[in-house]
Amino acid sequence: MLYALMCKDKPGALATRMEVRPAHVEFLKDLDAQGVLKMAGPLLGDDEKPIGSLVLISAADKAEAETIAARDPYAKAGLFTDVEIRAFNWVFKNPEA
Repeated sequence: MLYALMCKDKPGALATRMEVRPAHVEFLKDLDAQGVLKMAGPLLGDDEKPIGSLVLISAADKAEAETIAARDPYAKAGLFTDVEIRAFNWVFKNPEA
């Protein structure tokens, strides 16, 4: 099952995001190597600066998706105010369909 991780940054946390970004990128590369990561990128504010993250992963169930989300270095650094995890049905432009 696919899960969308919709993560909102704390206000004024851009410095934290940039400081932790290298570890976050390595985390995503590891998920990709395992076949778990389907796509990822920052959510942008009106000023085109990051205000959150959107990560699409494959997981057995929501509990596994929650465990993966909690291991993200951004989450461990306390960057997010909120992480919403939803099952996702990739209908259009799914490269694996």
